Amino acid sequence: MECQWKPDEQGLQQILQLLKESQSPDTSTQRSVQQKLEQLNQYPDFNNYLIFVLTKLKTEDEPTRSLSGLILKNNVKAHYQNFPNGVSDFIKNECLQNIGDSSPLIRATVGILITTIASKGELQNWPELLPKLCLLLDSEDYNTCEGAFGALQKICEDSAEILDSDMLDRPLNVMIPKFLQFFKHNSPKIRSHAIACVNQFIISRTQALMLHIDPFIENLFALAGDEEPEVRKNVCRALVMLLEVRLDRLLPQMHNIIEYMLQRTQDQDENVALEACEFWLTLAEQPVCKEVLCGHLHKLTPVLVNGMKYSEIDIILLKGDVEEDDAVPDNEQDIRPRFHRSRTVAQQHEGGDSIEDEEDDEDDLDDDETISDWNLRKCSAAALDVLANVFRDDLLLHILPLLKELLFHPEWLIKESGILVLGAIAEGCMQGMIAYLPELIPHLVQCLSDKKALVRSITCWTLSRYAHWVVSQPPDTYLKPLMTELLKRILDSNKRVQEAACSAFATLEEEACTELVPYLAYILDTLVFAFSKYQHKNLLILYDAIGTLADSVGHHLNKPEYIQMLMPPLIQKWNQLKDEDKDLFPLLECLSSVATALQSGFLPYCEPVYQRCVNLVQKTLAHAVLHQTQPEFYEAPDKDFMIVALDLLSGLAEGLGGNIEQLVARSNILTLMYQCMQDKMPEVRQSSFALLGDLTKACFQHVKPCIANFMPILGTNLNPELISVCNNATWAIGEISIQMGSEMQPYVPMVLQQLVEIINRPNTPKTLLENTAITIGRLGYVCPQEVAPMLQQFIRPWCTSLRNIRDNEEKDSAFRGICTMITVNPGGVVQDFIFFCDAVASWMNPKDDLREMFYKILHGFKNQVGDENWRRFSDQFPLPLKERLAAFYGV
Repeated sequence: MECQWKPDEQGLQQILQLLKESQSPDTSTQRSVQQKLEQLNQYPDFNNYLIFVLTKLKTEDEPTRSLSGLILKNNVKAHYQNFPNGVSDFIKNECLQNIGDSSPLIRATVGILITTIASKGELQNWPELLPKLCLLLDSEDYNTCEGAFGALQKICEDSAEILDSDMLDRPLNVMIPKFLQFFKHNSPKIRSHAIACVNQFIISRTQALMLHIDPFIENLFALAGDEEPEVRKNVCRALVMLLEVRLDRLLPQMHNIIEYMLQRTQDQDENVALEACEFWLTLAEQPVCKEVLCGHLHKLTPVLVNGMKYSEIDIILLKGDVEEDDAVPDNEQDIRPRFHRSRTVAQQHEGGDSIEDEEDDEDDLDDDETISDWNLRKCSAAALDVLANVFRDDLLLHILPLLKELLFHPEWLIKESGILVLGAIAEGCMQGMIAYLPELIPHLVQCLSDKKALVRSITCWTLSRYAHWVVSQPPDTYLKPLMTELLKRILDSNKRVQEAACSAFATLEEEACTELVPYLAYILDTLVFAFSKYQHKNLLILYDAIGTLADSVGHHLNKPEYIQMLMPPLIQKWNQLKDEDKDLFPLLECLSSVATALQSGFLPYCEPVYQRCVNLVQKTLAHAVLHQTQPEFYEAPDKDFMIVALDLLSGLAEGLGGNIEQLVARSNILTLMYQCMQDKMPEVRQSSFALLGDLTKACFQHVKPCIANFMPILGTNLNPELISVCNNATWAIGEISIQMGSEMQPYVPMVLQQLVEIINRPNTPKTLLENTAITIGRLGYVCPQEVAPMLQQFIRPWCTSLRNIRDNEEKDSAFRGICTMITVNPGGVVQDFIFFCDAVASWMNPKDDLREMFYKILHGFKNQVGDENWRRFSDQFPLPLKERLAAFYGV
């Protein structure tokens, strides 16, 4: 041990001087301190000085000593493997000697330092650390016990996995029983550390804890009434996690636990209440929820509703007293990053659009997201939302009496919470609410002009949750007044209200679709006016509302007067934005929807938009090459620019069709796509395959020369682990087949086997199954000799996946393919013929020649087996199928 190390007095003074200077607020001083620190790092014993100041120099003030420790911590993080042995031993030794310093600040700093060394893979190379810390827990001296526990808690948080692995000879077998002893310690701080340490091992079901699960739970119950909020918080957190991993152990006590959590959800300390409130969210996900909670619902409901009021702190943070702020520029830090969702090609279904069931709804309780991200109000609202989904209308028995008081309360705060309650139960209690909506919706529409901005903004959100019902009623009764008022709120003088109104309006657009067509001029008027009024953050939400409008009304937007209103402000923003500005994302997404809706109406604007997208792709690719070859000089590019640009090009190709031909001819987009299709990043490949399919439809003459290069890449991307990439590659292969015709023959072997495997995989998402079936059908249509021999391997899942999609071109070509293949290989369909019959019956009105093909196959089969056998066979059919086939095809 080199504990003999002594600092040089002059060196020590120099370092102290530096530590003092680094506490100066002046930035140039800060910069010179940084440089000096870098220089001092050349000397191996510089770190000895730092630990010396932290642990030995008791005459110095605490902030300076602590700072010395924190600089040392950063050095450990950056250069620990280069420390000479003597130095690291000296530091480790000093840490363990001083974990019980009398100053809480110094103890905490030493604890952080110990944890940082431990997390550098040093738990193995510092075998005495854990035993020594556990030993120090038994110290008579409070500071030592508390300091050691603080360090242990940090180690448990940082290194939970390693502690439970064989590498260290399973120290938890000793540590966990040891921690449990301290649950009864007389110091609240120590009790709190002890639970926090054990809590780190609940979720991973660590074996050492599972062995002691009963004493752990008993000890938790013993602490239920602890006077220290931090202890109560950790008890609640433990119970919430146990609910997920060891429900079996809690069930016998469930009645008491629920009663306890009801009290804690009303705890004076908001942090405790918030932890307790998580319990209801977690319980709602458990199958036993209904059974164990139904008897407590009458008590729980008012508690959650009460938790949904804004706290005084919320209102201060929300500037709830500021009514007009629309002229105040946004604070750039408040603007959240947006994520672009890449294009996925999907089929249209019977009775509804191809809005995927697999995507989560985004209208969660985000009404006040800018504040502390998660608070009691949000947690209570989220809990009420999930419980409404569990209990459905049974919850209304308890909610309705409360709502009556809240919704018409003179005090705005209480009224506001009532409106939030109404929105939170919308999804789960919709059936039961219908009776009250004719009276409630007009009341809410009135609340949209309340004098308090926070009431107006929550009302926007709540109304959006009932948009589906509003749209199902005669439009003059509810839709028109709601739309009129919402559009006024889009131009509100309060930014939070503008934001809520814009989001709510986007939801209304999705529900109403073409119902909005009569009001288009009025809607566009408002949205265009908002362009000139909005600050930065809400502008981004406005793009979304315009894009959603275009998606919802489609070609109805293609009228000269609408184009005149909408395009100039969009193009003006487009010209203002620089290529590196992330605001391009929402604008490009918006333009993509607009281009698809306007179709030929977008022609006057397409050239500069097309050019810029190609440039964005080219720039990003070039930047990526620089980063690969010289990573020390060039950062990795943000590939989102390229993804969004590819998606807008897809929108242009889809909207403009053949009109995009000259633009493609004059650009190098196909060369760029060839690179994008091989990018490491799945989203880039996903978007480039979508664009490939769209260009194949729009101007195949330019794509055709590249097919020999593209097809092998498409083949290697038929990997169902990456659903969206695989889906778009599959769809593109189908589009290419139709254009290639019999020339597709050499490429069938590259893709057919994978497609057949995908269609037979269990749990493949619906969209991918449908696109796979269509592509197999299309391949069989153009190359029946190559595909028909495999008919038996895919005919059954093929039929079941295509029976639910609407009659359209893609379905048409796929069924032509199947009929052609059956003609080539009738034996392949014999065993599964009932599935084919069912798929044929799913057509509403096939084209005449396709109907003729169906007719021939059905009658051919019937003649083959004979009338008697056909009758026995068709007696297995469900009645509607039997009737349809008889009516349409006379069999």
